[in-house]
Amino acid sequence: MQKLGYHHGNLRQALVDAALVLIEAKGPTGFTLSEAAKNAGVTPAAVYRHFDGREDLIAEAALQGFGIFAERMEKAYDGGKPNALRAFEAAGQAYLDFARAHRGHYIAMFESGLPLQRSPELNQAAMDAQKVLHTAAVELSKNIPTEKRPPPQMFAAHIWALSHGVVELFARGTPGERSPFPAEQLL
Repeated sequence: MQKLGYHHGNLRQALVDAALVLIEAKGPTGFTLSEAAKNAGVTPAAVYRHFDGREDLIAEAALQGFGIFAERMEKAYDGGKPNALRAFEAAGQAYLDFARAHRGHYIAMFESGLPLQRSPELNQAAMDAQKVLHTAAVELSKNIPTEKRPPPQMFAAHIWALSHGVVELFARGTPGERSPFPAEQLL
């Protein structure tokens, strides 16, 4: 494991960065705070100046991840331009890109088992990220005849589940490794 190094004044972020590397390599429960401290270049006691325990460290990684995720989704969606379908496709691509580029964050967000209600900030960050996909789904659903259109929340939940499923089943490994189709085509 590569030591990330600690720079005075940035211990909190150095610990999060070290945890992200460990989360990606070992999963959210496969590392200790001592390992995170060692990889950040500090003593284990230094961790407790910023975090009460491993779950707090993972929650911070998830919080940061949801912020990055929401920002990328919002940018890709671009207010629904040029049209609902293209914007929706761009948001889906951003979802896949985020899961690939930020594996540690993604795992902390969705696989750590931490409840989103752990803190108001974490809950709000998750809701902000979901809001982009919800908006995209609602706009896209307007193309379904009114009498056949599901409630917006249901349509958004189905889209979220589909997106998450594609990432989990087909986008986390080597492209094409587990599916005869690229994840982008499946989504």
